[in-house]
Amino acid sequence: MPTLRTTDLIGRDAELEQLTAQLGIRTSGAGSSAGAGGPGDAPARAVLVGGDAGVGKTRLLMALRDAALEADWQVVAGHCLDLADSSLPYLPFSEILGRLMADLPDVTGRVLEVHPTLARLQPGRRIRSSETASGDQALDRGNVYDAFGHLLAAVAERAPVLVVVEDAHWADESTRDMLSFLFSRPVPGVALVVSYRADDLHRRHPLRRQVAEWMRLRGVERLQVEPLADDAVRLLVRALHPSTLSEAEYVSIVDRAEGNPFFIEELVGAASSGQVPGELADVLLVHLDRLDETTRRVVRLVSVAGRQVSHNLLAAVSDLDATELETALRNAVDAHVLVASRGGTYAFRHALLGEAVYDDLLPGERMRLHADFVAALGEGRAIGTAAELAQHARRADDRPVAVRASIEAGEEALAVGGPSEAATHFLDALELVDTARVPVPDVDVFALTRRCAEALIASGRVQKAVKVLRARLAALPVDAPAVDRGQLLTSLASALMLTDTTESPRETAAEAVELLRGGPPKLLARALLVHAQSLGGWHADEARSIALQALELAERNDLTSLAVELHATVAGLDPEGGASPSAGWRAAADRARRAGLIEPELRALYLLGRLHHDEGDLPRAVEVYREVIERSEVGGLTWSPYPAEARLLLAVALTHQGLLDEAWALLDVSGQNPPMVFEWLYFAHQMLITIGIRGRRKEQALERLRDYWGTDGLTALSAGSAEIMRAAAAGDGALAVSVYDDVVAVVVPLWHEWFQARLRLATLTLAAFAAAAPHQSAEERDAAAHDVERMVADGGRVIDFYAPYDGSHGPEYRMWVARRTAEHLRWCWLAQVDPPSADDLVAAWRAAEETAVAYGSVPEVAQTRVRLAGVLRAVGDTAGARTVADQARQAAHALGAQPMLDELVAQGSAPAPATSAQTATLTPREAEILALVSEGRSNGEIGKQLFISTKTVSVHVSNILAKLEAASRTEAAAVARRRGLL
Repeated sequence: MPTLRTTDLIGRDAELEQLTAQLGIRTSGAGSSAGAGGPGDAPARAVLVGGDAGVGKTRLLMALRDAALEADWQVVAGHCLDLADSSLPYLPFSEILGRLMADLPDVTGRVLEVHPTLARLQPGRRIRSSETASGDQALDRGNVYDAFGHLLAAVAERAPVLVVVEDAHWADESTRDMLSFLFSRPVPGVALVVSYRADDLHRRHPLRRQVAEWMRLRGVERLQVEPLADDAVRLLVRALHPSTLSEAEYVSIVDRAEGNPFFIEELVGAASSGQVPGELADVLLVHLDRLDETTRRVVRLVSVAGRQVSHNLLAAVSDLDATELETALRNAVDAHVLVASRGGTYAFRHALLGEAVYDDLLPGERMRLHADFVAALGEGRAIGTAAELAQHARRADDRPVAVRASIEAGEEALAVGGPSEAATHFLDALELVDTARVPVPDVDVFALTRRCAEALIASGRVQKAVKVLRARLAALPVDAPAVDRGQLLTSLASALMLTDTTESPRETAAEAVELLRGGPPKLLARALLVHAQSLGGWHADEARSIALQALELAERNDLTSLAVELHATVAGLDPEGGASPSAGWRAAADRARRAGLIEPELRALYLLGRLHHDEGDLPRAVEVYREVIERSEVGGLTWSPYPAEARLLLAVALTHQGLLDEAWALLDVSGQNPPMVFEWLYFAHQMLITIGIRGRRKEQALERLRDYWGTDGLTALSAGSAEIMRAAAAGDGALAVSVYDDVVAVVVPLWHEWFQARLRLATLTLAAFAAAAPHQSAEERDAAAHDVERMVADGGRVIDFYAPYDGSHGPEYRMWVARRTAEHLRWCWLAQVDPPSADDLVAAWRAAEETAVAYGSVPEVAQTRVRLAGVLRAVGDTAGARTVADQARQAAHALGAQPMLDELVAQGSAPAPATSAQTATLTPREAEILALVSEGRSNGEIGKQLFISTKTVSVHVSNILAKLEAASRTEAAAVARRRGLL
């Protein structure tokens, strides 16, 4: 893959500002006076720019050059080259002289006449010659220094000069001495910038002492170019790779590149390979060339050890004696290849350097060195972690040791709250078991599979857990023991309950129970627990009976953790002693916390928050959701299903409370590396806020989300709602019903046909048809009637489906029931299809307002009042319309809900500025009727919509024709459009 580059300066604004300030460069484009450092000014300033290779020094200096040129400075640059011990003396100054001779021949000509020895530095005079230099041809350094200083002074008489010398770490002694002269005797009007690689300045590098001396000189300052911050790295990656990268790919590049722009560019260019790109490896491995062979051997050993290695472990593996090892490590540290920590460990200065060294090893050499580490760790000659032992054993192809160490490492990771790392270790162990040539002794592959699935679920990768379990089930022989199949089915059913799937977890759990009837009590009790949870509230009596069986079995066999989980399940199905459901869930959470079982506690708290949410108690729901998130961080379970979904529901509750910015920020998980299913779920709700409520344009966001509708039903609901709301704002009923059908087609297989949120989707679609109706012809309104009635019927079926379940009739549900009726009547009124009476229409919207207020949803209350204001205005209740519209407008402004504000303006609830003198000739009622006339409405239709008689409409139309001096209704509409009245 070709290397990518960007010409944009990213993340270096502060450094550029510092440089221009230190050098007195001020951009104004007003001639030479724009820059500091004219011929009569104070002594010029100088800056040393240091930084590691690839950190962006050259790019920063290019930006400085552009700033200087914009300020009407002159800029010349010279470069030192890596010519080992054969460097040409004064090479960068020879380059600068050549540039000045080409650009300013008259100035350089005058100086050369006075200082002829300077001609010896001309580029063309430095080529190889057969002539032998005689004594009179030798350059006198003092003369050269004075001559070059006079040359720069002569050039500065025209305009300030910026002299740049790059890569001074390769400078020869003569060049360093020339720089010392220029630093100590600054030339008026000349600013000097010298760059060098800080990581090349090992202890014996000649420039190291020189830099220290230069820094003591007056007027010399230093700028250290540090690695880019993580946010700047992300910007650079996006600039280099405009297409979407996953969060995991971002994290990998950020972690490996360590803020170095050159490394970032190379890694992005080779993102598909996962290895250090060849060009980058060549640059990195140059650091090893100046090391002796013994030191290189130790550096290779460190690369095999991993990111960091202790001195004791190196000593145990190395065949060097203590003195030789310490000398080699000292050399590597002095050469800036390794860095030593106070804790007695060593690591590569750059992680990519370690990767490059490791990649450069021969395959057999790697295996041998890894085997040495296995022996040292396994025999106890050095202390290390199970993860280290697993890594070395795997790369040494020692399968038994690698499997056992991977399992141990996984358990250690879980113990310290690292489920993602634990899952990786367990997956490695399973892969090693499956690919082993002979069975690995003392490994229960079914228990390992279950444990791996649990770790994957705890890290939020439920779909991956399902795949692992399915693969193990598929690998079972037909005659496999029932207990093996049963425990895998139990884990599969548990995972299926945590994700949207077309497979029934209830049937899977029931099959697991039957297979484990004669199995170990622990496995049977777990299967019964999962079966009870799969039945849930739909079959509460049966679920409670099964949960009590499991509880009795768990208590009889001292299965404490299972008993705690079962108590929580029973509490949710039927609270003890007639207590409220909320008290039951809180008691279950407290019991789990006392037992130190974080996952059952999170589940109980999550269900408690859902209960408050469903009951319409948004403040208490917010409080509990925050508790779920806080507790999950303690246990390292931030992205496990319950806390991750609690984060979304917290954002939903905050949205209803009108705290849109807080909700949006809560779902901004940049840099947190969540599982992709949650990343897109959160993004969908962000777009519901941004596009659906606030009406901002995001041309491709909703289209991108469609690819992820099937990963989670809530993603489809949030993104689909945003699309329908956008269609409603545009008055496009056909588009809204198309989106509705798409959402239903995706969600029904995941949930069931009459899922509760379908009522909301149908109602939003009705609102889109109502918004479209005023602009449609009679034929178009008749054609839309079929879809409108279908939406009404779909909403009715949802209501009928949930009628037997009293627990589902919360305040949000009642709000959408009332809103459905109101939106339907609004369409009938606007489309003039069996229009309701004024009293019925107002009563429906008053009921919608009342239920929205009862639920406490700020956006829905505002939207309902916008529609109610329009209805009140149409029926002649101007005062009531003004009051409601003012309330709606205040809320819409606070929310930033532009579609609501636009709807209020369209209703005429806010005075609009006149666009012509003729505007004042029409009364508000005449303007309202004129708008309907322009849509082709008859007098009868207008009368029904405005609740006035046909005769009254006729009188108004006659007055409009007279005021506009129009001969017909068509001409009146044309005149109105031309004058900007419509």
